[in-house]
Amino acid sequence: MQVKINIDGGSRGNPGPGAAAYVICDMHGQVLAQEGHFMPHCTNNQAEYTALKLALIKAKELNATELFIQSDSLLLVKQFLGEYKIKHPDLAARMAVIRRLAAGFSIHMEHVLRHLNKAPDALANKAMDAKQSVGFNPIRQLPPDEEPPAASAHIVNGVEVKPVRREQNAAPQTPRKAPSKKPHQPDLFGDL
Repeated sequence: MQVKINIDGGSRGNPGPGAAAYVICDMHGQVLAQEGHFMPHCTNNQAEYTALKLALIKAKELNATELFIQSDSLLLVKQFLGEYKIKHPDLAARMAVIRRLAAGFSIHMEHVLRHLNKAPDALANKAMDAKQSVGFNPIRQLPPDEEPPAASAHIVNGVEVKPVRREQNAAPQTPRKAPSKKPHQPDLFGDL
């Protein structure tokens, strides 16, 4: 079955509260499913990636085989098509999940201008306003193993870091012994 998918994501504050949205229609324009997935804390790019991931999960639920996907995120489209490198580790991990989900489909993806992608944009804004997910025929169950780890303020380059605690009244260091004026130099060649 062929379906047309429009995706969008956004974040208020970047990072801040956001939402990922998809609208899936049959080739005659009949809406099969649409969802605005609320994300309590994310960046715009994380929301865009999540929108694609959710659309792929729902397309599988619908038994779709060929997907015509449109997004107004040029970065997402170019990175999915392999035309741009993915430098951020979190986005690379998200793309790995997306590529696993995309493996069973024939996918045609294109970038469109924002005014041609109004439906998922409105859905994402509605989810952000309501601070909860909204939709019609939403995903029944999100696979827990497919969700990338939640972003944390204490994760840098994929490693958890902790604040450094320094002692307030550290004991003064004892001064080092001044070197003698003529340091001892061992004879490396013996007595020649």
